[in-house]
Amino acid sequence: MKSIKLQILQTLYEQDFYAWVEQTAELLRLNHWDTLDLEHLIEEVVDLGKSQQRALQSALRLVLSHLLKWKYQPERRSHSWQVTITRERLNIDELLQESPSLRRFLNDAEWINTTYQRARREAIVETSLSEDNFAIACPFSVDEILDLDFYPNAEE
Repeated sequence: MKSIKLQILQTLYEQDFYAWVEQTAELLRLNHWDTLDLEHLIEEVVDLGKSQQRALQSALRLVLSHLLKWKYQPERRSHSWQVTITRERLNIDELLQESPSLRRFLNDAEWINTTYQRARREAIVETSLSEDNFAIACPFSVDEILDLDFYPNAEE
């Protein structure tokens, strides 16, 4: 049977997430393990990990889409594209510094391909070029993607 405090905490999760976070943090600080809403706490911890993975994928997608635009629209290259590529590379670096275990995704060919396909679609829409212009498989290595000084030439 659930304690009244646990029921209140579970209701709070549904009605006021931030208040639930504050209460849960306080219960953790006080070592009140028996009162914790473990079901939702576990769910939130798992979501934190997913959030980090999504942040990595989002930054990678932005780098890839801008590298594709850089490669396939050399006449439209801009400082803005360069800024975006650099910013997102630095974001990736920060994520990997904070959570080195995220690097395994960069070694996962299927994960990279999924991210590349999204970036490719984005670049096709943004450039209005035919999809035939864009490589089916990612034309960049992970090292190139992360290299602050790498920018592809149109002929590559």
